[in-house]
Amino acid sequence: QVQLGESGGGLVQAGGSLRLSCVASGRTFRSYPMGWFRQAPGKEREFVAAISWNGGSTYYADSVKGRFTISRDGAKNTVYLQMNSLKPEDTAVYYCAADQDNLAPMRARDEYDYWGQGTQVTVSS
Repeated sequence: QVQLGESGGGLVQAGGSLRLSCVASGRTFRSYPMGWFRQAPGKEREFVAAISWNGGSTYYADSVKGRFTISRDGAKNTVYLQMNSLKPEDTAVYYCAADQDNLAPMRARDEYDYWGQGTQVTVSS
């Protein structure tokens, strides 16, 4: 079993930056690909970024490519999402997720088995 907890959300002006963190419990964290998703009010949860189990591969949604960076620190059981050049349309609740079945980073929400509770990111114009 893996438990995930996100932090780092908040209110920021357009053009600003935030770094989200997701701390995982469980010794198997190091073998799991991890992903970040987001959900805006009235919209479905959408893929943002994913990273392979060893950090060697990353995958981004087109809407965040070049602005967001996903990374992980196995020693700290933590995955990060550095968000730069934020836009009002990035406003959403951001969730981290763990995939216990694959090695490569996956885009599909259904591939992920464990989810955090989410952290709110609000970008003002």
